[in-house]
Amino acid sequence: MNNEQLRQNVISILATANVKVNGPNPWDLQVHDDRFYGRVLSQGTLGLGESYMDGWWDCDRLDEFVFRALRADLYKTVKFGWKTKLQMLLALVLNKQSKSKATRNARRHYDIGNNLYQRMLDKRMAYSCGYWQGADSLDMAQENKLDLICRKINLQPGQRVLDIGCGWGSFAKFAAERYGAEVVGVTVSEKQLELGREMCKGLPVELRMQDYRDVREQFDHIVSVGMAEHVGYRNHRTYMQTAARCLKDDGLFLLHTIGHPFSKTSADPFTNTYIFPNCLIPSLKQLGAAMEHVFVLEDLHNFGADYDHTLIAWFRNFDQHWPELQEEYGDRFYRMWKYYLLSSAGSFRARNNQLWQMVLSKKGVLGGYQSVR
Repeated sequence: MNNEQLRQNVISILATANVKVNGPNPWDLQVHDDRFYGRVLSQGTLGLGESYMDGWWDCDRLDEFVFRALRADLYKTVKFGWKTKLQMLLALVLNKQSKSKATRNARRHYDIGNNLYQRMLDKRMAYSCGYWQGADSLDMAQENKLDLICRKINLQPGQRVLDIGCGWGSFAKFAAERYGAEVVGVTVSEKQLELGREMCKGLPVELRMQDYRDVREQFDHIVSVGMAEHVGYRNHRTYMQTAARCLKDDGLFLLHTIGHPFSKTSADPFTNTYIFPNCLIPSLKQLGAAMEHVFVLEDLHNFGADYDHTLIAWFRNFDQHWPELQEEYGDRFYRMWKYYLLSSAGSFRARNNQLWQMVLSKKGVLGGYQSVR
């Protein structure tokens, strides 16, 4: 197939999403290199993202392009390249989130520099979806989210909480300051631990370098915010069993995770290669199977549309502060990170991805759980 035929194929596919090549709309693709057509047709989303990083195409509104592409199910019309097929096959036979691999996976994303995240995130360094109900800023949306979590577990002064995947300690610091809780947070990121300990200094907070599977104490409550995506479908059962082992019988487990509407065993190839190595967004079916005979689902809250607003706010912060980061990271990183943040925003806008908060109990709350919003 010659390049003109490849070009016409891409044009035909994009047309079903009302996207044009070199068109006038902000969501249209402006193609600078004709090799783009064959690359995206043969390599799918990996080729699409890599060719953007290489400067082969641009788009004034990446988020709007991805929104339209996903709403039109364009991903179903593009073949997977051999690299993607190999990764999907390996995911079926290997546990890519074993203890030996989990630390390496996390550090490839979270240890690339605290200065990047300090400029991109809110003042509390919360790297997960904000709760935008009644909020007019990223700082407020993230405080809303942290407060929502505390209210959902009915956190009381002096209670001890385990934070699985504590990041830079945003929840731990908030729960200690606002609710008088004692918090133990575990992470496998050295950079997160270093800054998190500094941010939580003087509070009843202990942040540890520890795999969640190695925690053996019991706690009044457990929270896990933005961690389940890194667990891997082979480890969902262990994740639930570990939480149950560490939770007192009358305690609550708040699980905050991105969710996918159907089950997968391998991640998006671009995200897997460049952003979150070996991550996997879980489905309700996968999480439900993992919690059988372990937890009772007390409450399920989906506010996935709020992640669109959060990601746009992160991109604006990143873009605004790029002059301070450019020398360290370089222009190819800028295109990669822009593509990651804005394509993710488009995905949540299209409702292709969800954001779930689950409240779980070990034996069911006597008299029933009162939902909090």
